[in-house]
Amino acid sequence: MPAMNPGNTAATGNPSTGAFVIMDLLSGPKGSPKDTDPSGKASTGALSTGIGFGATQVIGPTAPASIKAAGFTDDTVPGAAKLDGTATTNATYMYIGGGRSVTSGSPNYSNPAGVAGCSPYTAGYGIGGFGNGGSRDAGAGPAFTGFSLKMVTATGAVATGAAVETGFLNRSGVALVSGQSVFGSSNTASAAVA
Repeated sequence: MPAMNPGNTAATGNPSTGAFVIMDLLSGPKGSPKDTDPSGKASTGALSTGIGFGATQVIGPTAPASIKAAGFTDDTVPGAAKLDGTATTNATYMYIGGGRSVTSGSPNYSNPAGVAGCSPYTAGYGIGGFGNGGSRDAGAGPAFTGFSLKMVTATGAVATGAAVETGFLNRSGVALVSGQSVFGSSNTASAAVA
C-alpha cells in the first residue's frame, strides 16, 4: 500500500493534498531503500512505520518555554537530532543498530549468516512530512527523497504554506501568530540515503 495521506487518492503518485502527516524518510518516498516493490517504486512509509500520524500540532506562545512544556526542543530535527537538539552523526538514534547490517564472508558454524556487523546510515535518515501542499517525494528517482522536519518558531504572522524560519514552511493548516511554534517542513529535499 503506497504511503498516502487523508484526502488524497491512491492514483496520485506524488501526494501533496490532504492533511499533513509524518513519515520515515527511509520508507515514505517512492523507491525508498526500506520499502520497495519489484520495480523499486512502491512505498508503505507513512503508515507502516507506526508514525503515520499528523504533525499539525501548534505550540502556543511563548518559545522556548512553550516548546519545552510540550516535550520538544527548539530547532530539533526529529530522527536526526539527540534530545538536546544536537545533530546526530548516524541513524543510531532513529533505528536500533543504525538501521542496517553488513554481511560479508561465507556463512559458517561460528558465523551462520556471515554478518560482519552494523553499518548505520549516515545520511538521508530522519522523520519527514507531506501534505497541506508539501510533496512526499523529491528528485528524479527511481530513489526519491523526502522533506525533513524541524521545530521552528514564528516571529510574526505566518500563513499556511509560508516560511516560518528560513527553509522551513508552515504545513500545520492554520496561520501562526508571533511566538507560536510548529514542526516546519523543509523546502529542500533530504540527502540521498548513505
